[in-house]
Formats: sequence, structure tokens, C-alpha cells
Amino acid sequence: MCAEPSVLESIETTMPLQVLRTTRESDSVVSLDLATIDGRPVPEWQPGAHIDVKLGNGLVRQYSLCGDYTDRSHWRIAVLRDPSSRGGSQFIHANIRPGQQIQVVGPRNHFHLVPAERYLFIAGGIGITPILPMLQQATAAGTPWTLVYGGRSRTSMAFLDSIRHYDSGNVFLIPQDECGIIDLERFLSRLRPNTAVYCCGPGPLIDAVETVCQTWPPGSLHRERFSPRQRSESADDGSFEVVLAKSGRVIQVAAGENLLSALEDAGYKVTNSCRAGICGTCLLTVLGGTPDHQDDLLSDDQRDSGTMILPCVSRSKSKQLILDL
Repeated sequence: MCAEPSVLESIETTMPLQVLRTTRESDSVVSLDLATIDGRPVPEWQPGAHIDVKLGNGLVRQYSLCGDYTDRSHWRIAVLRDPSSRGGSQFIHANIRPGQQIQVVGPRNHFHLVPAERYLFIAGGIGITPILPMLQQATAAGTPWTLVYGGRSRTSMAFLDSIRHYDSGNVFLIPQDECGIIDLERFLSRLRPNTAVYCCGPGPLIDAVETVCQTWPPGSLHRERFSPRQRSESADDGSFEVVLAKSGRVIQVAAGENLLSALEDAGYKVTNSCRAGICGTCLLTVLGGTPDHQDDLLSDDQRDSGTMILPCVSRSKSKQLILDL
């Protein structure tokens, strides 16, 4: 398996794709197979990658690639119909059909499968999507793995047939209506040396896994959120200035003002999507100062390096922040 690359690695070109087929994967999840218009292979990707989908109603949403990463005839994404969503899932379920074209950006990956002696995968609901190709990669490498997959009910849990295909790992299916919620202590209370833990799913599940994993060695836990956690007020929410290294321009960011908005108001176009600190699209390089990280994306090592920031949610602990702009 390859080492974890920089989160800065991504493809920013918008590409039209055609919907080959849609498949009902559970009572609330539909998968979409997407291929190039001219029949050329889709770009290569690795497990953990996602794409930005530009929907016809002006929305941009991120979806994990969940198909066979060795098959370049098409990409596959899966979409949960969520009544409490911001509109993306509802639009796809109601409007996207085979033969239609959609615009996508990517793939980009900040959830790579790092080398380890064994893996523990914990998925909740639609959080199974980035985990599926990881099972494939770990199986191909001969690395032992365990999957803990929870959902409201068996009928709500997508890709059960695909999971059964990987018979080389230990699989624990935990539908809540039959078994209750996942007993994390059962799987995480005992430290397992050289084990990488990957978690994706609802915020409360990830929060609980983070709590239980506090005694694990640093870097053991890798997680991906589909929605931002509830953030408390930052102690470093005062004003600061941003120096743009390439032009020397100085921009004042007022107390409580959003850094990304301040850059946009000053005329600098920063590529962005979620504006919630979970997709990584707006990532910028920091050349000086101390970022006040408020995102749900960067690893502890990336935050400690002080070399990158997600301006859509993060600010500065220092009075001056120097950006590579």
C-alpha cells in the first residue's frame, strides 16, 4: 500500500460524466455508476477518495467513490436519501436518471488507507461507502481486517452483498433494531499494536470512537465526517491580519469574521465547496503565523505542522498569518 500523500494533492478540473445506471442498494440508498462521455477510462483513484458533484440546482456535494478502484470503466458513488439533508441527496434521488450528464470535480483524497499490520473499520450507515474499497485493498494486500458496520436496520444497510464477497476478514453487522447501538468498548477497549482504525458515519458515532481511542497511540485513528461537528466559540476569535506572500498585500480580518469571506471580499478567488471544514477544497498553505484550526479534516500531524489551513472555518491564533497567495 502506498504511503499517505499530502492532503494538498487533488484534481480541480471539472469533468462531464454520464450516468450509466442507478441501483437501489437499500431502502434509502441509491448508487450511481458514472462514465466518461467519450468512453475513455475515468481517472485513477485510491480507496478513501471522493468527488465533488455539481448538481443542476446549483448545489455542490461530496460523495465517496465506493466501487472497484481497479476498474477504470466507471466510477461509483452512493447517495443516502436524507430528509434532514441540505438538498443534495433529495435532488439526486428525485431527478438523476441513467443517460443524464452531470459535472464532477476530482477525485481528491484525504482519507487514504495507510500501511498497517491490521485494520479495524467502523462504519455507520452511509459511512460504509469509503470503507468498501478499503476492504478490497486490504484483502488484496493480505492484511488482516475487521469490519464493524451498524445501521438502523438490515434493510437500511447498503452493500451487504458486496461485503459478504470479502470473506477474508471478520465482519460484524449490527442493525440497531436487532442488536442496539455498536458496543465500541468491545472492539476498542483493548489496545491492538500496529492497528489502524478507520471510522466513517454519523457525527455521534465518530465522536464516541474518538473518545474511546484517546488511549490509543497517536495516529491510530483515521476518520471522515460527512457533516461538521458542533463547534464551540474559539478563544482566539479576535482580529488579525493576513499577509499574502506573493503580492505583499495585507488584509485585515475583523473579530468574528470568516477568513474565507475576508479573502473573497478582497478579490481573491479561493476554490471552495462545503464551507464547513470537511471537504478540503479550500485548503491553503501557511508560510508564517499560527493557524487556529476549526476543521474536521486535517490530521493531528497536519495541524501540528502549522503549514496549512482551511479558511472556510479556521482563523489565526497569532496576530499575523502569512499565506502562500
